[in-house]
Amino acid sequence: MDKNSAKWSAIATKKLRIRKNVLGTADRPRLSVYRSEKHIYGQVIDDIKGHTLVAASTLNEDLAKSTEKLSPLDAAKAVGEALASKCLAAGVSKVVFDRNGRIYGGRLAALADAARAKGLQF
Repeated sequence: MDKNSAKWSAIATKKLRIRKNVLGTADRPRLSVYRSEKHIYGQVIDDIKGHTLVAASTLNEDLAKSTEKLSPLDAAKAVGEALASKCLAAGVSKVVFDRNGRIYGGRLAALADAARAKGLQF
């Protein structure tokens, strides 16, 4: 097994371990965050119904222009703020954070802190 496939295998194992305990309901949906090398994505999901309630990413039309010149950390903050404002507009104030198998830090922490600062509780 090469180094890259070992890394992805470890992330997948952590993701499954986390998802056993983290479940989004209608009262408290799951905030799932995915990060790639260039972009960051956030979704608020009701796992019981299987619906995505709110989503935001650096590829959204409203955020793409403003985040293309920003650093990845500042872009994550912008996505977190946009996600929190969309959630509050949709009537969602409490969520469960799903870090998707990644270490909590860097861009994930920046997105989470920005969402908390806008009024989202988790």
